Amino acid sequence: MANVVVVGTQWGDEGKGKIVDIYAEHADVIARFQGGNNAGHTLVVGGKQTILHLIPSGILHAGKICLIGNGVVVDPQVLIAELDSLRERGLLPENTPLFLSEKAHVIMPYHRRIDVARESHGVGKKIGTTGRGIGPAYEDKIARVGIRVCDLLDEEVFREKLDRNVEEKNFYLTKLFGEEPIDSTEIWEEYRVYADAIRPYAADCSLLLQKEIAKGKRVLFEGAQGSHLDIDHGTFPYVTSSNTVAANAACGTGVGLQAIGSVVGICKAYTTRVGEGPFLTELKDETGTRLQQVGQEFGATTGRKRRCGWLDMVLVRHAARVSGITGIALTKLDVLTGIEKLKICTGYRTEREEFAESVPANLRTLAQCRPVYEELDGWTEDIRQAKRIEELPRNTRRYIERLETLAGVRLVLVSVGPDRDETISLADPFAD
Repeated sequence: MANVVVVGTQWGDEGKGKIVDIYAEHADVIARFQGGNNAGHTLVVGGKQTILHLIPSGILHAGKICLIGNGVVVDPQVLIAELDSLRERGLLPENTPLFLSEKAHVIMPYHRRIDVARESHGVGKKIGTTGRGIGPAYEDKIARVGIRVCDLLDEEVFREKLDRNVEEKNFYLTKLFGEEPIDSTEIWEEYRVYADAIRPYAADCSLLLQKEIAKGKRVLFEGAQGSHLDIDHGTFPYVTSSNTVAANAACGTGVGLQAIGSVVGICKAYTTRVGEGPFLTELKDETGTRLQQVGQEFGATTGRKRRCGWLDMVLVRHAARVSGITGIALTKLDVLTGIEKLKICTGYRTEREEFAESVPANLRTLAQCRPVYEELDGWTEDIRQAKRIEELPRNTRRYIERLETLAGVRLVLVSVGPDRDETISLADPFAD
């Protein structure tokens, strides 16, 4: 059986939560490998919605091992609140173990303060951060001053690192932004409580994961955001602060590349984006508003409206290349129902160049690009009850077939509604 990585092919919000939830049924271990609580994975089971920010989506399945890998930055307050909420709703099976990598970095209050201060004071370009402290936490990781879970659990080490960091962050906050300083003792008292709460979950997740793989267990690697928010391969600087592409599944959990068998790219049937940044197929008309309203395109973490536009296959092809995508899961196809004419972007064009396989890295070049569209007939029939591709309307099938051809990657799943059972499965990625 192949281990599977799930990644987004656009700017996130592709519906990864539902797909991970579906595939988790066939997996033994679900491992989250990057990002933080700036991401929200929405699952609808039996008509009830659950939004998870840090805990792997597989937590709703009994008997599955769930891991939060070293590549994730963890806000312990959010993690504890998420666990409490799941328990209160009866959604945390007792036989579903959760482990948190002792090497994962911890989001601190000063990370959130710095994140918000930068955006509000206009330092650099506004990128539309969630203000959750994700970027500053990753900065401290790269600067080798970050506080890891294992540091938080060691009072002496934690106090030493905390005092040193607070001194530096207060200089930054007060001198550059004119903000009030933060109190090291208050943080110390608050985070000691968090340390006791998360201590039972801390583990060497790399070793644990390797042992499960050696037993022949099936692993589902869960990413956050999308390929074009990748710090290296996305529309920089309007990106997140981690690598969202499939290769980071290995680095972000501590396994070798040979552990990865197949990569499923989640592709929404249209395109959305939250926050700032280029968006060539964005629709600022009635169709864009319709997509936003029918698709309920609000950020799962912030509640912000998502910008909506036509499906951009340049984004998808670019993502397929950098992540080695072996199968595409198409989501939110039902949202397009009722639109008379549909467009698919097949390339970008400037006065001098054309782009079909890759998004230009230079944002000035990208700003000069215009989308090249193909137009297809839409459909009006309700597709949410379809269980096989053959049950879909002819125009729906044509749209799917064109997407598959342009992507150069086979479809393995088509989602025709938000609920778990509103899904057409075409192939089992674990069997590859």
